This record gives sequence, C-alpha cells and structure tokens, in this order.
Amino acid sequence: MCVVCGCGDAKRNMPVAAGAGPASADDTLRLDFGAGAARVSVPGMSQARAIKLEADVLGANQRLADRNRAHFAAHRVSAYNLVSSPGAGKTSLLCATIGLLQRRAPGLPLAVIEGDQQTSHDAERIRASGAAAVQVNTGKGCHLDARMVAAAFERLPLHAAAHHDAASEIGALLLIENVGNLVCPALWDLGEQAKVAILSVTEGDDKPAKYPDMFAAAGLMVINKIDLLPHVDFDLQRCIDFARRVNPDIEVMLLSARTGDGLERWVDWLLGERPGAGGDSPLDRRVRDVQAHLRPVLEKAG
Repeated sequence: MCVVCGCGDAKRNMPVAAGAGPASADDTLRLDFGAGAARVSVPGMSQARAIKLEADVLGANQRLADRNRAHFAAHRVSAYNLVSSPGAGKTSLLCATIGLLQRRAPGLPLAVIEGDQQTSHDAERIRASGAAAVQVNTGKGCHLDARMVAAAFERLPLHAAAHHDAASEIGALLLIENVGNLVCPALWDLGEQAKVAILSVTEGDDKPAKYPDMFAAAGLMVINKIDLLPHVDFDLQRCIDFARRVNPDIEVMLLSARTGDGLERWVDWLLGERPGAGGDSPLDRRVRDVQAHLRPVLEKAG
C-alpha cells in the first residue's frame, strides 16, 4: 500500500486542496490522485488517516534508522543506499566497484546488503566478485527498511570489531542495493550516509521530473550506461537540469559500469574524495567531453 511505503512527503511539497477544480482546460485530461494533503489516495481511507498512518510507520522506521546510523558510526562504517528502477545496472556497478576497490584500497573491509523481492541471484554475483553479501528478500514488500538492514548487518563480517584497526580513513564500506523501485524507497531512511540514485540512459532523461521524491532525497545521481548514448535518445543536460530542479544540491556523475569509464571518480566519491566546487566544474567538463565524443557518431548515423 503506497501510504505505508511513504511515497508522499507533505513536508516538502505544498498540497493542493482536495476537490479543487482544474486550473485549465488541459487539466481535464489529467487525474491527480496525489493532490490531497496526504499526496496519496487510498480507497476507504481519509486524507487525515493516511497522514497519521504514514507518520506512525515512518516514525518507527526513523528511530531504527537513527540506531543503525549510530551503530555504523561506532564501527566506522560508511553506508550508502543505492536506489534505482529495475535494470539500471546497480548490481553490475557494484561488481565493477568491488573489483576496483580491491585494487585501490586492498585493506578496506567491504560488504553488500542485497535487496530483492525474491531470489539470491544478485548476492551470488556480489560474492563471486569478492565481497561479503547478505541477501534480503522482501516478499511483497517494495523496499528495504531499517529493521531489515539492521538484521542483515549483524550477519556481516563488518559487524566484528577487527576492521577498526584499518589504516584507511574510512574504517569499512557498506553498500546497500535497495529493491528496484523509484518510488517507495525515497522516504525510508536505512541509516545510510547518503542515497545514491542510479539512472541508466536507456530509461529516458525525464525520470527526475517523473519521480521527484527519489531525486530530492538523493545526495548523488549516477547516470549509468553512457557507452550506450550513441544508440539511445537521451539528453544528458536535460536530465541533469530536471534533477537540479527538484534538488539543487544533488551531485551528478557519468559512468559506464560495463566499460569502466568514469568508475575511478565514483570510487573516489565512495572513499570520501569530493571534487572542489566553483568555476568550470568537473561535471561541466565531463558533459562537454561526452557530447563532443557523441557528435561525430550521431552525425555519421544521420
């Protein structure tokens, strides 16, 4: 049920009064069931009841998430929550990341929590790449919650104290692959340091506008599969502009998990190495480089 998943965030968005008429003739062709105070419509449930239920459920989860965050800090674990729609390449990115981290920071303890409705396929891929992984199956659930993450963390080697002596500035790294879903995980805090929204160029450049809650909650947007840009209709700048409209502070990164292009900068980000701001940013230069590379390819294609 969407209200239980917390798809609406009444604190961030001004609600439209229930029963308000269309603002223009064009609006007669659009039904907005998220226009009430709760920003969600549940048959047989009032807006006030929906708001209270959401507050109760998310409040309980927040208390557990805060406990997780304190637990991670005590173990010197940096945790990141990877969110995306199905097929954006989260698992492929994780496998490539594990390989590069093992070369860049061989003494850094690393583990993954894998979230899916069913199967252990992704956790098996992660283990084959060389990292510890716990699979969390949610059944009919459409996202991970803080309780699930706490239970999974207890089963990981990171929960032991041995890695506290690691020489790295980061004691350990925990990567959480959430269930593929651009809606429900947006408001569920797991105790992570940041949410990372992964978007592939095969999905369309308007996803941040269509699913604003997710990109508003994310600290970083990774645009994956840029090696496919010559073959798809995807406007990089338009996508970035949409993301910045809902979240002016969001960082943006371009990469290809398949070719490794941009992967070094992603690992820098995970290890806490943030580029400086101001002037001609690394992202501006990166977008220009990619567009310059694409131009002759697209012109040749006609």
